[in-house]
Amino acid sequence: MTDYISAPKRFPDRDEIVAVLAECEPLEAGGELPAARRLAGRAMARRGMGKLVFVDLVDRSGRMQMICDTSKTGELDVHLGDVIGVVGRPGKSKRGEPSLLADSVEVLSRNTQPLPDTFHGLTDVELRYRKRYLDLLMNEETRGDFITRARIVTAVRRHLDEAGFVEVETPVLQPRYGGAFARPFVTHHNELDADLYLRIATELYLKRLIVGGLERVYEIGKDFRNEGVSFKHNPEFTMLEWYEAYADYRDTMVRVEQLVESVARDVLGTTAVSFRGHEIELEASWQRIGFVEALEAKELWTRDAAELRAWLTERGIDTNADKDWPQLIDHAFSHFIEPGLIQPTIVYDYPVELSPFARTTDADPLIVERFEFFAGGMELGNAFSELNTAEEQAARFAMQAAQVEGMPGDPDYVEALSYGMPPTGGLGLGIDRLTMLLTGRETIRDVVLFPALRSTS
Repeated sequence: MTDYISAPKRFPDRDEIVAVLAECEPLEAGGELPAARRLAGRAMARRGMGKLVFVDLVDRSGRMQMICDTSKTGELDVHLGDVIGVVGRPGKSKRGEPSLLADSVEVLSRNTQPLPDTFHGLTDVELRYRKRYLDLLMNEETRGDFITRARIVTAVRRHLDEAGFVEVETPVLQPRYGGAFARPFVTHHNELDADLYLRIATELYLKRLIVGGLERVYEIGKDFRNEGVSFKHNPEFTMLEWYEAYADYRDTMVRVEQLVESVARDVLGTTAVSFRGHEIELEASWQRIGFVEALEAKELWTRDAAELRAWLTERGIDTNADKDWPQLIDHAFSHFIEPGLIQPTIVYDYPVELSPFARTTDADPLIVERFEFFAGGMELGNAFSELNTAEEQAARFAMQAAQVEGMPGDPDYVEALSYGMPPTGGLGLGIDRLTMLLTGRETIRDVVLFPALRSTS
């Protein structure tokens, strides 16, 4: 208790380790600078040599050696994992290692738990996810990944802001859920005595704003789907959605290519990334292929459900969970086409049954102006030329309800469309999956700070 009461409550005017390391770089071995610097962080290694104690200090920006002469600093009561503040002069050891020559050391917070192996870091994968604070504390790569994720979001915002988009916020709790085929999480509002749903998408609210005249809007926020967990699925995930008036899906294709290339350059300094054993080039322009043509190339395109089921069964695919043609054709695409889309690829013009909010093509009323975009064998997002007539949208809601039992329509959204919505291009991009691609991480759990996990009790 004494340590808690006497510990300093602040350590002002702190320098970052990376900046002090840069100051040390031009010095000769044994050299030092006269101006004092103030560093704070975790003591992650300690070794003694007579009156000299060497402590490795780690902060968010890096790791640096502290050389503590106990004749100057006094006896060093520092344990592994303690948070300490050090004042001293930048220099280099006799062996040429950048160091801070400590004048004073104070303990800011005491660690009372044994740390994992400080050399190898925290390697237990399950423990890394359950105790992310330990993962961040022990593993520099993990800290780097989440700093990169933050920079990705910043770069996305900057790109869209500069393109004239307005960032907005829409409700997370919604009286009706919509914008995707998904099972929602349900909660109850006591004061209103009404069931509400955690949103599965921001789409229908954002398009209301297009009706209202905001013209270019986007939101980066959490969506929630009460469904399975996989290497690319988490029940709560971060999505970017944007909607642009007076544009269609071809305009949106160009815009998303430019955004991904721009973000990669801003964050990584390159458009070349490594993901799941593949070298991937993110520079625009991407490969483009029609949905129907992709399946025709695999001899899997038919609108006859029985025929398609037979073809899939012949190829060893279990179709027992696929109750109708839309589910069968989606299964065929996800199994036989998607894994092969390694380089960035836009797949466009989908069957109307898979896309309740997209406008039909001029050539075929059974095909809609929708595209999905892929890289590394993984879908990154989805886009439409948006439906903008109330009558057609009401009909599509009815079609969707017939396909998915209990899937609601949204009469208020239909009414909003009745006031007139400009031609609009809309897009959704998974921030988690984009982060996977840019960091080379093969599971979404590595890029979500607190992923969903089964209880251990």
